[in-house]
Amino acid sequence: MIATEVYMDIIALKRQGHSLRWIAKKLGIHRKTVKKHLESESFPAYSPRTAKPSVLDPYHQVIRDFLDEDDYQATWIFSRLKRMGYAGSYETVKIFVRSIKEQKCRIAYARFETEPGLQAQVDWGDFKIVEDSGALSTIYAFVMVLGFSRAMHVEFVERCTLETFMDCHVRSFRRLGGVPAEILYDNMKHVVVGRDHGKPAFNVEFLHFSKHYGFTPRLCPPYSPWVKGKVERPMDYLRERFWRGYAYRCLSQVNEDVATWIAETAHPRIHGTYRQPVQLRWEQEIPHLGRLPAADYDTSLKCFRKVYKDCLIAFDGNRYYVAPQFVGTKVLLKVKNGLLRLYHDADLLGTYRIPEGKGQTLGLPLRPSRTSQQTPRYGRGKGKATRGLVTGTLYPEVDRRPLSEYDRYAAGGVSWNN
Repeated sequence: MIATEVYMDIIALKRQGHSLRWIAKKLGIHRKTVKKHLESESFPAYSPRTAKPSVLDPYHQVIRDFLDEDDYQATWIFSRLKRMGYAGSYETVKIFVRSIKEQKCRIAYARFETEPGLQAQVDWGDFKIVEDSGALSTIYAFVMVLGFSRAMHVEFVERCTLETFMDCHVRSFRRLGGVPAEILYDNMKHVVVGRDHGKPAFNVEFLHFSKHYGFTPRLCPPYSPWVKGKVERPMDYLRERFWRGYAYRCLSQVNEDVATWIAETAHPRIHGTYRQPVQLRWEQEIPHLGRLPAADYDTSLKCFRKVYKDCLIAFDGNRYYVAPQFVGTKVLLKVKNGLLRLYHDADLLGTYRIPEGKGQTLGLPLRPSRTSQQTPRYGRGKGKATRGLVTGTLYPEVDRRPLSEYDRYAAGGVSWNN
């Protein structure tokens, strides 16, 4: 089983036009493996395994406390743990102590320059604004920088949602003239949702997005922001040269102003590293960027909901009506720009405007009022066995006669059949 990063490399290299044999040689894997994953529609997945507990687990915090006091040797720590009842090997202690010490030491790195079209770097920045009411709030700047030319796209948004994150990527690709082969991120939640035994667990929706556009997501080592300095330094440049002293009015205006600032100031400048105008290097890099796909990726928020017996589904505190024939099935919800769209396979079942409040039910059909001909007339045409149920009693109403009349029948003066 190959790693997710290798799978994304296979997709990106194939989209660039390379053969199966070339990709296999480049990545050091068999060409049949390359072919299998190109034909597959899903990402490689490992079957879950239950990790066995280590005999050293109860002593992890003790070891960390020792190393916080001083830079003790693993042999010194091992002898102390033996006195505390540790029954494991010295090798286990040595490996764990080494990992803790490596975390404490800052990893040395060397400056590197990327080839044209190879890499871009992405980051978020927060910027404080003052509302008309005088309250202080925050807007966010999405920044994408091409590694070779340092050409950049900046976009201010109100919220850092996954939908917004992907939409900003799409607009960046259009603005910068194509898609780089890989994009470098820090460990932001939109890209990686966690780590499993040190390996990153990527956001599945974002993996599908990156596959659609043909780039490979790369991650910085944890707690190593200096690795993506090509976007960290432009973020400082944006704050000092554009934002400082800027009079914020509205979101659309600031995006228009920052685009003008990039075109007139940021891109014409002579870059301090390669001593050339950014605009010139950008024009050299554009032919090496990947092409945009024919259709944009659907960046709507997607989730599934079951249709209950009352023909309703629940989403975000409200309920929405679905046709009765879909009761018991799961329908796909796509949410974007305040609209909720319901799908069953490829069929659109309905579109709703999401209300501002909670606890509302939308789309219920109105019940038609009954006419006099449609109103059931209880009592007529009913059998004798059910007549009492209709009239509200099991005892049918009969004519009442005085007892003297029954005496006449008993004396034989009147026929019983009258």
